[in-house]
Amino acid sequence: MEHIVTVQDAVTAFAEWMEPTDGELDAIEAEMPQILADVEALDVQIALLDQAPTELDQRRARRGRRRVLSERATLANRATAGEAA
Repeated sequence: MEHIVTVQDAVTAFAEWMEPTDGELDAIEAEMPQILADVEALDVQIALLDQAPTELDQRRARRGRRRVLSERATLANRATAGEAA
């Protein structure tokens, strides 16, 4: 009978070079408003999947889409200006 064992070292191995660099962390921090706007808009869409949207729900969805577009424009403008590149 053969024993089945896990390869724990291979699964949980973590090298220092796998850590995000300071530049990558700064890029994530710069994109965080965009990420949060996307998450909020997605939450609204998920909430509306199983019900008929009311006028208030439709406003929430529009507000979420506008915020996403606004954050994308802000991020694109910063990248164009060289601030977040």
